[in-house]
Amino acid sequence: MKNIIAFAGSNSLKSINKQLAIYAASLVEDAEITILDLNDFELPLFGVDLEKQIGAPDNVRKFLDYIRNSDGIILSLAEHNGAYSAAFKNLFDWLSRSEKKTFMGKPILLMATSGGGRGGASVLAMAHSRFPYHDAKIAAEFSLPLFADKFADGKITDSEFDDELKEAVKLFQKQL
Repeated sequence: MKNIIAFAGSNSLKSINKQLAIYAASLVEDAEITILDLNDFELPLFGVDLEKQIGAPDNVRKFLDYIRNSDGIILSLAEHNGAYSAAFKNLFDWLSRSEKKTFMGKPILLMATSGGGRGGASVLAMAHSRFPYHDAKIAAEFSLPLFADKFADGKITDSEFDDELKEAVKLFQKQL
């Protein structure tokens, strides 16, 4: 059985991206799913001076262990001002300093959702261009615009978008 980690690039307690990641993970067949929450991996604000002073915090090692021990990653990125959320960027900075090949060649289902009509398109483009430099194997991408109109009761309510996500999950699973 494959081991999948799923998380949102957000520290919001009501993260719509975490909701999407959980739903996408529920569609993966024959896998053990571990849902991670960035709030469980508190980290100081990254800085090279702090890194020299304290080294990598334990939560960096713990998060990298989850990646290392997984067969694949489901990640839904929050978009703040067209970029990663501060919480995710901080985690990513710490992770990449400890492990340059941050994603360790694992297949990734890369997603984003937002309340607007672009569905996190800017952050997806940023991640799509950046993550391969950190050994990400992007297996599939998915964007869900207008979250409040298209998601309810833990699932996508728009059949076209739901079918699109299911296809992305199949592509992801083929690369596990």
